[in-house]
Amino acid sequence: MGLPIEPGEPTALLDPTLVLNRSWCAVHVTTVRRALGMLCRGSVAVLDPESLTPLGADAWLDRPVADGARAVRTPSRLIPAPEIVLLGRYDRLPVSQAPFTRLSLLRRDDHRCQYCGTRPPHAQLTIDHVVPKARGGRTSWENCVAACVRCNSRKGDRPPSHVGLRLLRTPRAPRWTPCFQLMPGTWPESWRPFLPDARRPSTGT
Repeated sequence: MGLPIEPGEPTALLDPTLVLNRSWCAVHVTTVRRALGMLCRGSVAVLDPESLTPLGADAWLDRPVADGARAVRTPSRLIPAPEIVLLGRYDRLPVSQAPFTRLSLLRRDDHRCQYCGTRPPHAQLTIDHVVPKARGGRTSWENCVAACVRCNSRKGDRPPSHVGLRLLRTPRAPRWTPCFQLMPGTWPESWRPFLPDARRPSTGT
């Protein structure tokens, strides 16, 4: 079953859709485009955001679009954009820890300097070792934080307390969720029962 999209028409095709496995555990975030493709192939069902009833392709594609709801326009119809889909053949759970990268660490720290609390431009945020590498500090979730250039220069190769700096919160490895790579505040309300920590992509407190 094809799903032709009206050319030049703004759509919700790149919006996020949460993917659940057969046990209703979140395993991935995909796009509306891919979710509709899987729906048309019979690989997933769409969950009704209110009743959480799984709906197949025929029921979902014929569903009316509520006022103000996300939608995809085709040459023949307006289709509601799925917020959550349920896989039919997949039971694995996602890994439990996010990859340690610069971008992941900045997201954990909400793109905020963990000493002064400012949010400078991305290029002016550095990765600081709380216990300096020169003093045996490791490169890890528990010893690295986002720091602005000014605070990082002030701290140098010394512990924060030696230069009058204090961390806003204790650095920890974030609990991974499928939406960890998305910016805060972008998750639909319907995701909340499946992502209890969905208000933030980190658990630094």
